[in-house]
Amino acid sequence: MDVDRFLPGVIGAFVGVVGWLLVGLYIQRRQFVRQARNAARAVYFEVDVNRMNVEVARDYGSFTPLSRSSFDRLLPELATVMTPTELRTLVSAFMAHAGYQQAASDAELPPEVRREALDAILAAHRDALTVLRRCSFTTAELRGLEKGQDPAA
Repeated sequence: MDVDRFLPGVIGAFVGVVGWLLVGLYIQRRQFVRQARNAARAVYFEVDVNRMNVEVARDYGSFTPLSRSSFDRLLPELATVMTPTELRTLVSAFMAHAGYQQAASDAELPPEVRREALDAILAAHRDALTVLRRCSFTTAELRGLEKGQDPAA
């Protein structure tokens, strides 16, 4: 066995394996980030629909059920792309659903108290949207979203 030929072959094989492993890890990490961003986008639109429902309930007294299916299903992916503080802000919006249900079902609740409760729930949803907007969309995508919005909003 010739060491002059064997040693460069072993070193080359080692460098090739390590390089292949690093590229694979890089590609896998990008895939996880892409999945987490897609999950955040789905939850963003769910929170936005819930925000609109809370506004309608506050302004017109028409309570429709709030959704949380995307949030429940995609929470593990969200945890990979959001900081604990951001995640807590998002969770607060979904925890406010209990207050929304109470405001919808309690006929003895004074209108001013109901309005204040719905304002607080609405603020929680707006905060959650702000957090999700930061971690879900690129700058170009945000510009596109803003152009698509109703000017009255």
